[in-house]
Amino acid sequence: MTKSAATVLACLKPLGFTAASQVHLNLPPEALVQEALRRNEGVLTDTGALMADTGTFTGRSPKDRFIVRDAGTADSVWWGDINIPFDAAKFDQLHQKMVAYLTDKEIYVRDAYAGANPDYTLKLRVVNELAWHNLFCYNMFLRPEPGTDTSWTPDFSIICAPGFEADPAIDGTRQKNFAIINFSKKMILLGGTGYAGEMKKGIFGVLNYLLPHQMHTLPMHCSANVGKDGDTAIFFGLSGTGKTTLSADPNRGLIGDDEHGWTPDAGIFNFEGGCYAKVIDLSAEKEPEIWNAIRTGAIVENTRFIPGTTTVDYANKSVTENTRTAYPIHFIPNAIEPSVADAPKNIFFLTADAFGVLPPISKLDKSHAMYHFMSGYTAKVAGTEMGITEPQTTFSACFGAVFLPLHPTKYAEMLGKKMDENPDVNVWLVNTGWTGGSYGVGSRMKLSYTRAMITAALNGELDDVEFSKHPIFGVEVPAYVPNVPDHILDPRDTWANKEAYDRTAADLATKFVNNFKKYADFANAEILAGAPKAEVAASV
Repeated sequence: MTKSAATVLACLKPLGFTAASQVHLNLPPEALVQEALRRNEGVLTDTGALMADTGTFTGRSPKDRFIVRDAGTADSVWWGDINIPFDAAKFDQLHQKMVAYLTDKEIYVRDAYAGANPDYTLKLRVVNELAWHNLFCYNMFLRPEPGTDTSWTPDFSIICAPGFEADPAIDGTRQKNFAIINFSKKMILLGGTGYAGEMKKGIFGVLNYLLPHQMHTLPMHCSANVGKDGDTAIFFGLSGTGKTTLSADPNRGLIGDDEHGWTPDAGIFNFEGGCYAKVIDLSAEKEPEIWNAIRTGAIVENTRFIPGTTTVDYANKSVTENTRTAYPIHFIPNAIEPSVADAPKNIFFLTADAFGVLPPISKLDKSHAMYHFMSGYTAKVAGTEMGITEPQTTFSACFGAVFLPLHPTKYAEMLGKKMDENPDVNVWLVNTGWTGGSYGVGSRMKLSYTRAMITAALNGELDDVEFSKHPIFGVEVPAYVPNVPDHILDPRDTWANKEAYDRTAADLATKFVNNFKKYADFANAEILAGAPKAEVAASV
């Protein structure tokens, strides 16, 4: 046993480890890269990044994500297809099996934390079977300052062993892979999958449960940036809506790209210490910040080289379209560290409405903000997934339903309370999708127009503009936005066939209402007041 193993075993005893072949504790990035290369876990690219594969699973497996149901969670967790209950005894059984599996292996242990605001920090301990997974944790979680004593009792721990597979018939899982959160044991077990994002999203799920309960803090699946005058903006949006692109502004500091908390009195803070960005079709021209961040210490997942080189071919999706990179946030030049800022002045809900119905920008009052937050709408277009031949609505509560242990109304009500406490905050619905007709007839909204609209909102240039209420969706539509043609602001005006717009708008409103039925019995009157009027014919 190495000296580091002897030192760390005492810390690992609460996790069930009484012995280990070799333990590597808090190795720096360069050492972890060398470990990964030694163990054939990856190869180096020509920029010095480590390229690794995640194996069978190239993304999260939501149907194999469980929460232990016990006295502490039975009445608080939103049980169902998203939060699948798991037996506490089966968890203990799996835990013992995983510890036994790892006992004769090299393991990599990392002490880290989540939550850039020290008053809301979650101390972590991660046990990894793979060196590159430990590097991922170094990049993605917050790193203690050099010299920090981390012989702490963690608030939560992760044991991640991709090589360990469950026996569903005995262990109570659905498949050989699993991700199980136990709030009573303060532990996450991950097995049978090499997808590193399960670790990051596991802790996000933990924070989505603990922060509202214990600290009256709203957890948010959003990116955030801040202007030179300290004005904070946050961006919500599902995949394909432009969240990463639109929040990456060279004139504003990056607070974080994915996960944040909004406290009762201290503004917002990033949960993470890094970025986990998609890299499919990445180019230096389109996203220079991400491109330049993929260097020594960064990881690229499931990518492939240009034949005969060690240069990554970012157009290659032979493994998956979900190719990604993970790097510390300070690899982005305009990143703010520590990643904290004042309460937001502007909140943007981004949607790619492929039906061409929603205005390119509109302002939401409290009721509409809560309703659209709970709806989490966008639309997929033909070619994005197998079998999709025409636009399809996608709704994900709070723009991240799969990460919500509590009922979505809890988070929506917290957002409404935040708006009451911060009366100067503006909430905007931004349609980055289609104009002039649905997909196949209309055209995609120009990125330059969307950027101009967001810039105008950030700069307060819409504060004194005249607004009109959309007759179906009830959102407030500006009559003027600097550097944007007036005629595109009212979506009905962009359609050649106004009656076709009316029918399409009414149909989309009906889809909103039908989606919301599963929440209606739990939503208060103020949230329900934000619903579209599906029966109203548009006549703007």
